[in-house]
Amino acid sequence: MRFSDFVSLDHNHVNHLISMLIAREKRKSNVAEYILYMWQVEDMLRAMQMDIELVNRNVVSHFGGDDATRKEISDWYDNLIEMMRKEEVTKSGHVQVVKNMVNELTELHFHLLHNVQDMKYKQLFMMAANNLLDYRRKTNLPEEVSDVELALHALYGRLMLRLQKKEINSQTTMAMETFSRMLAYLALRYKEVEENEEMM
Repeated sequence: MRFSDFVSLDHNHVNHLISMLIAREKRKSNVAEYILYMWQVEDMLRAMQMDIELVNRNVVSHFGGDDATRKEISDWYDNLIEMMRKEEVTKSGHVQVVKNMVNELTELHFHLLHNVQDMKYKQLFMMAANNLLDYRRKTNLPEEVSDVELALHALYGRLMLRLQKKEINSQTTMAMETFSRMLAYLALRYKEVEENEEMM
């Protein structure tokens, strides 16, 4: 996404980005949404040339909180920029902590399908399977990309189209809904696993 696409976003969307950043409970409440959010932030930072001054001027300054909160937000972005540089993902790719979450979701996906025979998840996956196959044929993603990551890529693509106010046809919308339902349930089970681990 280009820099102009980000700076032209309305203030409500900018504040939504920031509020999600501050409310890091998004990470705990829905890991799939958090992954998509982090991908969006990575692309925003690339569009702003990994320049914290541009981020402060075009994003952080729109937040109506106090100076301490704005500094916390700015520091968060600055730390992420540094992480992206160290991990050499300033042009493409994702930081390792986010990749780890995708891998954990993928492991849970296989566990629910094959180990515990979660019938609800099996049903949601079967509803998405043909759409995933169609989407895989249309993309240049490597074959080793899992169905979970594929669904995330598809939903991220839809998010970018929406931000650019591009039309999405009804067939694509229906396919995306099957991905959304599959990932929503997977994220719910992921949250349950994390909560159970915290109690042990």
